[in-house]
Amino acid sequence: MDRNLALEVVRVTEAAALSAARLMGRGECDAADQAAVTAMRHAFESVAVRGMVVIGEGERDEAPMLYIGEKVGAGDVKDPEVDIAVDPLEGTNLCAYGRPNALSVIAISERGKMLHAPDIYMAKIAVGPAAKGVINLDKSPTENLIAIADAKGVYVEDLTAVILERERHMDLINEVRKAGARVHLISDGDVSAAISTCIDSSGIDVLFGIGGAPEGVLAAAALRCVGGDMQARLIMRNNKERDRCYAMGIEDPDRKWHFEELAKGDVMFAATGVTTGDILKGVRYFRGGARTHSLVMRSKSGTIRFVETEHHFDRKPQFGF
Repeated sequence: MDRNLALEVVRVTEAAALSAARLMGRGECDAADQAAVTAMRHAFESVAVRGMVVIGEGERDEAPMLYIGEKVGAGDVKDPEVDIAVDPLEGTNLCAYGRPNALSVIAISERGKMLHAPDIYMAKIAVGPAAKGVINLDKSPTENLIAIADAKGVYVEDLTAVILERERHMDLINEVRKAGARVHLISDGDVSAAISTCIDSSGIDVLFGIGGAPEGVLAAAALRCVGGDMQARLIMRNNKERDRCYAMGIEDPDRKWHFEELAKGDVMFAATGVTTGDILKGVRYFRGGARTHSLVMRSKSGTIRFVETEHHFDRKPQFGF
């Protein structure tokens, strides 16, 4: 693809973030999610691509979503066919309860290059460029922490691991602490957490744990752009979930995936902050408008852009483009 589509779809993540942020802190999870979905779907109408949603959101909990297989974009035969992974509001609870790190996220690849992952669980380990090539999902957290520390030239005690605060992670949390590393617990938002491993100022060195598979594909796309590393494996709790994997074309659901297999080819990524977090500032409203803060990246060039945008609602429809 010759066009940097991330620079075009950042308008779509901005629209979703602006809409969701109106409901920040009101405790209305479904309403915030629906607002982001509606704005994102509307904003796609101005993007000249022939897009197919291969990673949607909300399947498992029946939340509003851009569904898998949905066609988006206003492209014609001269415009590129692309796979699109979306999470209009990554961290729905974070937005609803006014917590940090809620984002609106889109990843784009050439058609057929992104894993069609069902909305089931996925085990993940992710690191930044300094530890690329040393992680192994089949090894223990302690072994991985030692390898990461060696690659970074520091002690294990200097490392910080980010982990979703879930009952299923208690043994993992205890092992990381016993190894001597610090633990940063998060309530939601492991796409943002994975990206933070690549941002020195975040203070995060590694992501461990089990989260959503769709979020895993989005994280892999982002890490492709910033030069990080990630390994993952689908977690199936029953035969129904295994059958869903087969139905979506995954021949070996038990295999270990490298991030370059989850999101192949020329990958582009855009995210806009809804609430202020470790990487992006949230939406800030002023009289007659708002400011947004976005991250735009492309794997082909390795370019990372932070985009500050000032929106004036009297000059255009509030979430229109």
